[in-house]
Amino acid sequence: MTALRMRARDFLSEDQLIAVRQRVTWKGIALIAHAWALILGSIALVAWWPNPLTFLIAVGIIGSRQLGLAILMHDGAHGCLSADEKVNLTLSQWFCAYPIFAETRAYRRYHLQHHARTQQEDDPDLVLSAPFPITGISYRRKFVRDITGQTGYQQRKAQFLNALGPKEWPLARRAAHFREKLGPQFAVNAVLFAGFAAAGVWWAYPLLWLLPLLTWQMVITRIRNIAEHAVVPDSSDPLRNTRTTRANFLERLFIAPYYVNYHLEHHLLFYVPCYNLPRVHRILSESRYADRMEVQPNYAAVLRLATAKPDHEDRPGKLVSGARRARAGKEVGGDQAAGGF
Repeated sequence: MTALRMRARDFLSEDQLIAVRQRVTWKGIALIAHAWALILGSIALVAWWPNPLTFLIAVGIIGSRQLGLAILMHDGAHGCLSADEKVNLTLSQWFCAYPIFAETRAYRRYHLQHHARTQQEDDPDLVLSAPFPITGISYRRKFVRDITGQTGYQQRKAQFLNALGPKEWPLARRAAHFREKLGPQFAVNAVLFAGFAAAGVWWAYPLLWLLPLLTWQMVITRIRNIAEHAVVPDSSDPLRNTRTTRANFLERLFIAPYYVNYHLEHHLLFYVPCYNLPRVHRILSESRYADRMEVQPNYAAVLRLATAKPDHEDRPGKLVSGARRARAGKEVGGDQAAGGF
């Protein structure tokens, strides 16, 4: 199967194209600062008023901002955080990717294949959308694995074992390989822990950094993957082989930060910074292509589509175990972190 192509000038004027592709460094920095402000503010809230409600709210917000950092890392992989290549990579690596144990350059190498071959047989992200639709029972099992940290643990375990290299390697070589793969990530996380400890909240690192990373962030990463490409109407049509999902304030706060819901627009113009995607959406919605666009009203509607398979067809334990293993090395856990954007 061959995917159709659309040119930007099919629906944008020259002036509109120049405007939406403009990369403004201060805007990239502002989005990163916003993510960290919400993370640190959530930790401060729990430290000031510790109770189960503030803790759960903080886990939800921090987990969504960790996904937000992955989204901004993804923007950096497309060169969209800054027009200056060095500034773009520095922002993407040190302030977005490394804190969540990811790496921009390795992610970019595989991710561009996804854009070139979206929803085709050789799309490296096809494994994330191919199993759908599934049953509601199957999704609930996945949700339980995600929210209890089982998915996150398996992904991190695979990532760390991969970083250590083959067992037959000498210890010195394995250590060097680990430093190359995960050294900066551990260094940045050590700084995070030291900063929390210096502020008198050392407990925030395991409870309000690692826990959201392994739980809520896994839940919404799966939802995001489903929304982007699962059960789309036409795998060969660029307006219908990916999806834009409208998001209200709460969805943007807890599930879909930093314009990640405008995925159709991102695939059409992957060099456009995320903050300009709403404008691209408005232009498309007023064009002759509006009726063809795959747009859903909210994430609940997407999940209904993705879980439309009758429950009596459920096959516990059978659903693409290979896909789960692949995700352990692809989604947020491995070199190909944040797979599916």
